[in-house]
Amino acid sequence: MTQKVIIFDFDGTIADTVDALVTIANRLAKDFGYVQITPEELALLRNLTSREILSYSGISVFKIPFLVKKVKGELKRKIPELKPISGMKEALIDLKNAGHHLGIITSNSKDNVTEFLKINELDNLFEFIYSGITIFGKTTIINNVLRQKQIKLEEVIYVGDETRDIEASKKSNIKVVAVTWGFNSPEVLAKQKPNYLIQHPSQLLEVVNNS
Repeated sequence: MTQKVIIFDFDGTIADTVDALVTIANRLAKDFGYVQITPEELALLRNLTSREILSYSGISVFKIPFLVKKVKGELKRKIPELKPISGMKEALIDLKNAGHHLGIITSNSKDNVTEFLKINELDNLFEFIYSGITIFGKTTIINNVLRQKQIKLEEVIYVGDETRDIEASKKSNIKVVAVTWGFNSPEVLAKQKPNYLIQHPSQLLEVVNNS
């Protein structure tokens, strides 16, 4: 079995942050000029791609970096009460014990991620964490990580819960596992044709070992 480098998205993939992020987004709606998200609207947004969501929201692209920064600051206060996705801790331990290398690429802050991992006793599982404010630009961060760490494309698998994760991975020419327990719906993820689409963290080890 070849050892793989498995790069995870954080929000919605490892950490169960979707509800917290929606609450924060609604609190900031007036300041940034977009409409609050109702439960019905959230169901609609889950079926849109990241680009479609941005268009739907009507928020100015120029405001996005400021909004992301504000959200990360607000989320910092909620970190102590956030939990990993059910079954994720066990899946990560299984992957690590199988000899795979784990890392994180996120648009959340490194401080938030590090604190979350420490509180939930996951901090010893990851070899690197990279953070960057990107909307559709995860490709650049992925490519930088692969270059800095001299990782071959065929050795890497990216795991994420949004259409932009699939898009970025494809642009970087690496395999991608889309997970259905995060933000985007299984239907919209499937349309983006990820290499794998899984419903539970327990499926990760088998997918990685067979890729």
